[in-house]
Amino acid sequence: MKTAVSVPDELFRLAEAEAKKLRVSRSKLYATALEEYLDRKRSKSITERLNAVYSKQDSKLDPALERMMFETWRKERW
Repeated sequence: MKTAVSVPDELFRLAEAEAKKLRVSRSKLYATALEEYLDRKRSKSITERLNAVYSKQDSKLDPALERMMFETWRKERW
């Protein structure tokens, strides 16, 4: 889909230089940048939701389970 956006002159110049350096089209550079930005936002949202859940609920292991886990790890060859 074609769209028109306005960006500051300096950002445009930097983007043009980066696109040339990477040997990709301007459209590809902007699409990749937008995709990475949205992925980071989505990941941040997931992390924030998990933090909210675990801030309200104890996430510690049961002490007996923790002991068994460490005993198992101790027997592993590293």
